[in-house]
Amino acid sequence: MLDKITLQAPAKINLFLRILNKRDDGYHNIQSGITFINLYDEVNIKKSKVTSIKYCGKFKPSSGSYEDCIITRILKFLEVKVNLNISIKKNIPVQAGLGSASTNAATLIKGLEKLEIIKSINNNTFYSSLGADIPVFLYGKDSFVQGKGEIITDHYFPKYFFLLVKPKINISTKQMYKKISKNILNVNSNNIIKENFITEDDFGNDFESIAIKENNEIENLLRFLSNSKGCIFARITGTGSCCFAAFKKKKYANESQIKLKYNFPKLWSFVGENNTIRN
Repeated sequence: MLDKITLQAPAKINLFLRILNKRDDGYHNIQSGITFINLYDEVNIKKSKVTSIKYCGKFKPSSGSYEDCIITRILKFLEVKVNLNISIKKNIPVQAGLGSASTNAATLIKGLEKLEIIKSINNNTFYSSLGADIPVFLYGKDSFVQGKGEIITDHYFPKYFFLLVKPKINISTKQMYKKISKNILNVNSNNIIKENFITEDDFGNDFESIAIKENNEIENLLRFLSNSKGCIFARITGTGSCCFAAFKKKKYANESQIKLKYNFPKLWSFVGENNTIRN
């Protein structure tokens, strides 16, 4: 029986994201196309005499821990009785719309299953109560996501090469959902996407107009990315703040990154691709 394991926790990109309406439980009904890229946090789990949770890496919390730590919440929620040493190397920017916390949570759950500490629970609603993105990270494949994140349909998206860039600002998911206007919700609830009609050219991100209105930096980055050679489309992912451009060829993404670093030298950027993850 294993007593330790190391797993990669991938970042996600919302190729599109629409907010339909607010639910009675306080969440929102959404429709989103999600793909996963080869940008990973590293989650190490080891049985120990005392439970400890540590973060390291470029995007670790400045204090060394989170006030509302999703890892602590997962352990409590699943009533884990085994003491564990959990260390997470943070390579994914936080508050960026890339699913940093949710991917750590889902990867922890997978690790606990592999270590035979918990049994596998095939119930998206069960885990979505902890975080709307956790079920899709557990699923780990290109998906069309509905409900509050618990209704997941397998949906293949084309191969893309992405240039990601993280502005200096961080964006709170909770605050962004509070800002979704009633006009957007009313319009979208009458225009529900049928999965069979998803294309790479359709459907933007309902949070993008809010992000642009409040942050000139995001507007400037999206304009730069959109004008890059070979760019198919440029958007924010999730509630932001990370911006991305999708390309058919990696050389275009690399060339755009070189220009990006010249124009925005202080910003984090990354060239990655989807359809590389095999769970």
